[in-house]
Amino acid sequence: MNKSVLKYLLFKYLRFDKEQPFINLSMLLAFLGVCVGLCVLLVAMAIMNGFDKEFEKRFFIMNYPITIMPKFYAPANDDLVNELKERFPKLLFSPYISTQVVIKGDNRFEGGALFGVNFNDETKINEVVAKAIKDENLSGFDILVGSALVDEYNLHKNDMISLIFSNFNPSGFSLIPQTKRFKVKARFASGLAFYDKAYMYTDVKALRKVLGVSEKQGYDGIHVYSNDAFKDVEKLRAYLKDDYAVIGWWEQNKNFFSALKLEKRALFIVLMLIILVASLNIVSSLLMIVMNRRSEIALLFALGASKAEVKKSFFALGMLIGGSGMIVGILLAFIALWLLGNFDIITLPEDVYGTSKLPLDLSIMDFSLTVVGALVIIALSSFYPAKKATQINVLDTLRNE
Repeated sequence: MNKSVLKYLLFKYLRFDKEQPFINLSMLLAFLGVCVGLCVLLVAMAIMNGFDKEFEKRFFIMNYPITIMPKFYAPANDDLVNELKERFPKLLFSPYISTQVVIKGDNRFEGGALFGVNFNDETKINEVVAKAIKDENLSGFDILVGSALVDEYNLHKNDMISLIFSNFNPSGFSLIPQTKRFKVKARFASGLAFYDKAYMYTDVKALRKVLGVSEKQGYDGIHVYSNDAFKDVEKLRAYLKDDYAVIGWWEQNKNFFSALKLEKRALFIVLMLIILVASLNIVSSLLMIVMNRRSEIALLFALGASKAEVKKSFFALGMLIGGSGMIVGILLAFIALWLLGNFDIITLPEDVYGTSKLPLDLSIMDFSLTVVGALVIIALSSFYPAKKATQINVLDTLRNE
């Protein structure tokens, strides 16, 4: 291909045309449309991905990567825990028992979930609990409660809190629910109001005494920490077979994360339409150039320019308009992400979103898909006008014009 033809046409048709200023305006709108559309799309993907990661982190911590629960008559006792520790030395295990309770205040009642754990094991797999009790030694009927519950009941350290259990004690001719007072030793903050209000932790031995459960009856389940839960859950299932249910944290919140993925895909498609609309300006501006420069194009053909040279020239013109818009849009997106990440331009209610700072995380996959999608749209928008330029009839055009 003769590069001089390509260079000549590019510089000629990029110059401002006083007779047809609308063509240059259409090219400018196409450039700005691609630039703004790509910038908005990248920032939106970073925010969506940041929220996904933030919610995953919160759910991951409070729901635990993997949970083992006994089925049928298979026991979940200390022997099983020790066996699993030997078989899977890279995993961390924390057995627990749990029960539903009613929290009794002066003039109110609230429902909650009380977990009996061994705090030495629990702090190794739950960073929220570990952070809350790093300076405390919980034993006996000491209890760890969430920050939302502390604020709601106006609790302070070493205050007593009454919990009503579902097991009954005989009293005269009736049965009354068992009530036990626990001493508030510490508070935790997971960042999610539901857990901070409903979850409580105490020593497993103390909870066994309240519920009247012996050590021989084992645990309700075993929480497991893994750096690669997706692979380790299959290994545990293969080892434990059908005697135990092995559940991953993502399986406990399937609907929630499916909704997040669907929302992210929908947002990607909607914002990609901005680039698609902007690309229509590329089509219209190139077609106007072709229609207004028919005689010049026909003359180039008559002077020996090939159809491939003219086609590549117009295709390169469209890619130059769209490509420059993409480059500027990417730069603007990174500037916007830097500003949002380093300055408190947008603040969020922490009790709703789990964080007061706008979470941002632009993954390589999202960036690649966005750039490739924009390139494909711009290439398709440039192809049709470039092909149209090669379909000019040289004899008829020169004869009439």
